[in-house]
Amino acid sequence: MFKLRCCKKIIFAVFLLSLCISSQLFAGDSKIIRGAVTNVSDGDTVVIRPFTGNLFKCRLYGIDAPEVPHEGEAGQPHGLAADRELRNLVLNTTVDVILMGDSSYDREICVIKKMGVDINREMVKRGYAWAYRQHLERPYSSKYIEAEEEARKMRRGLWQQTNPTPPWKFRKRHK
Repeated sequence: MFKLRCCKKIIFAVFLLSLCISSQLFAGDSKIIRGAVTNVSDGDTVVIRPFTGNLFKCRLYGIDAPEVPHEGEAGQPHGLAADRELRNLVLNTTVDVILMGDSSYDREICVIKKMGVDINREMVKRGYAWAYRQHLERPYSSKYIEAEEEARKMRRGLWQQTNPTPPWKFRKRHK
C-alpha cells in the first residue's frame, strides 16, 4: 500500500513538473510549431510549411546575416555564404519553430530548432550572422552574444574580414 501511494505521488509530481515546463514554453506570445523548411531566402529568412497550417516566411530572431544581391544591387561579402550555410543546415528538413509573437515585412519572427539545436545561434557561432543586439532579449541575448564573440575570436566566416560592415549599416547606406 505504501509503495502504491508513493508511486502516485511521484507520478503526480512529474505531471506537475511537465505542466510547469510546458507553460514556460508557451509563456508570453511565443508558440511552437513543427514543420519543414521549404525554401531559404537568405542567411536569416526561410519559408516554413507547418505540418498543420499554411506556409509562412520566417525571419530568424535575434540575428542579422550579410545581405545577398537583390534586385540588381550588390550584396555584402559573405552574404551568399550565409545563405548557403543556412540551406545546408535546414533546407528540406523538419524543424521546431518558436514563433516570437512579432512580425516584420510579412515575416514571422522565429527561433528555429533542429533536433534541439538553436539554428539562429548556430548561424552566429559559425560566423554567418551578427547577434542583432538591438532586438535581442533574454534568454537569447547572452547566448547569441557569446556565440558572436567566439566566432570573432576564431575568425570564422565574415569575421575573416578585419572590419565587416553590419547589415543594418549596409541597408541604411543603400536606401
